[in-house]
Amino acid sequence: MTTITLIGKDGCHLCDVARGVVEHVLAELSEADADRVEVVERSIHDDEALYAQWWEKIPVVLIDDRLHAHWRVAPERLRDAVLTAAQNDVEGAVR
Repeated sequence: MTTITLIGKDGCHLCDVARGVVEHVLAELSEADADRVEVVERSIHDDEALYAQWWEKIPVVLIDDRLHAHWRVAPERLRDAVLTAAQNDVEGAVR
């Protein structure tokens, strides 16, 4: 399972845009690929450590807990990264 974590806050316009990009990319994936992706949203207002680390860079997108992007999310780059992570998950499960 690949996890996309979107870190942001309520009322953040760029966070709304990033959420839309994530949703759009997942909608374009095959059903099999999309089923291997979990999306988790976290708010910097709910976690002091997230706030301290990311407050000036939101929205932040992590893929499997690794930084993918902040401020702006490019759909093509996100799609490629998600497919690569999902493929790595499948290959790891086969081993």
